[in-house]
Amino acid sequence: MAENQAAVAPEQSEEKDFVYPVRVEDAGPAAKKVFVEIPRERIETKLAEQFKELRQQAAIPGFRTGHAPQKLIEKRFAHDVKEQVRGALLSESYQQALEKNSLQVIGEPDFENPDAIKLPDEGPLSYSFQVEVQPEVKLPDLAGLKVRKPTIEITEENVDQAMTNLRSQQGTLLPVEDRGVEDGDYLTADVHVKVDGNIVAHQHDAQIVARAGRVANVQIEDLSQQLSGMKPDETRSIKVKAPDDHPNEAMSGKDVEIEFKLKDIKRMELAELSQQFLTDLGFENEADLRAALRDQMREKIEDDVQRAMREQVNKFLLDNVQIELPAKLSEKQADRVVSRRSVDLMMRGMSREQVDANLAQLRSGAQEEGARELKLFFILQKVAIDQNVDVDEAELNGRIAMIAAQNGRRPEKVKQEMSKDGNLANLYSQMLEQKAVDKLLASAQIEEVKIGVEKKE
Repeated sequence: MAENQAAVAPEQSEEKDFVYPVRVEDAGPAAKKVFVEIPRERIETKLAEQFKELRQQAAIPGFRTGHAPQKLIEKRFAHDVKEQVRGALLSESYQQALEKNSLQVIGEPDFENPDAIKLPDEGPLSYSFQVEVQPEVKLPDLAGLKVRKPTIEITEENVDQAMTNLRSQQGTLLPVEDRGVEDGDYLTADVHVKVDGNIVAHQHDAQIVARAGRVANVQIEDLSQQLSGMKPDETRSIKVKAPDDHPNEAMSGKDVEIEFKLKDIKRMELAELSQQFLTDLGFENEADLRAALRDQMREKIEDDVQRAMREQVNKFLLDNVQIELPAKLSEKQADRVVSRRSVDLMMRGMSREQVDANLAQLRSGAQEEGARELKLFFILQKVAIDQNVDVDEAELNGRIAMIAAQNGRRPEKVKQEMSKDGNLANLYSQMLEQKAVDKLLASAQIEEVKIGVEKKE
């Protein structure tokens, strides 16, 4: 047994040590063009090995297995053997070209004239391909990272407002017949948006609350005052300027007229703060409910503060790291941004036809946003490596279990689906990036800044 192992060892060493001639050139931002040569002697060696192995196994009529003439084997199986050898040599040389040159490839390689990559009858086989690679990331001095941490005090007034909001959610809408619109009323109206007198958007029976908010994707801070006193069947117009990034291209950046034809007014009667109200919500008394509302507000504030601090870290990294981004990957990332924007608009009620008609506007800024996301992805990957950060299986399964619980599903089923559609890898990346940022926050210079809780209706 030892003799056989010794006899095989030199051949294995020769296979392992064979080096293909490779040349690598820059081909643009985070892109390389790779030229590979497979020498003739390497081709001949692999062909001979394949034919020898095939002869030992081939069953040819008229010959015992393993005893058919070599010439007959070569003639009968030449095409298939050449294809097998071609595939094996391409795979082997491609992988070696990447490993020997430390190329961290992103996406699929782009082979030049792939149909012409065939084993020649004589001479070497040469081919080339272009790949996008992991861009080089040089992190700044992280010792200078400073982060402002908002500290927010929850007052009784804040809890009162939360209580009012809760009573409103459980309240009843009652018809209004003896007056015009007042602040906080719930309105039903036909809305027409005009540019230069032409209707560019409309919505019948729109549900509107008479307070600061968005109408036709335009923020109107004084909506309550503008509609104050209106009565059903009355028409009133408001002139505003649509934002430059408005999804409707006919409105973006333009002065628009929003016409309201009021149909109905209702007022909210808050739910009575009775014992039945408390019992239905699972509380014994008002003090317990107020304590729960305070805890809920505290949890949300902590999440918001952590998110704000992470965003400061992200901004610091983006401002202080220069990266040449891969062109093709940047285009794909921009497409993902457009797709996400399209889904958001459809979830807000815009039809597929309207979304498709405004694709040009949706693409406005998508390239910049996609580049920002892609740049941050590469930076945080580098941070994770340098800071020895990773996401283990238990952490990943814990997050999946949380997602499953929120949707009333079994974790293993959710994980299987996420793995199939690629969202499992995305979840891992998101968790890794968050852990990387939190690791930087743990050693950052924190300055506490006291602010108040914003009142919300």
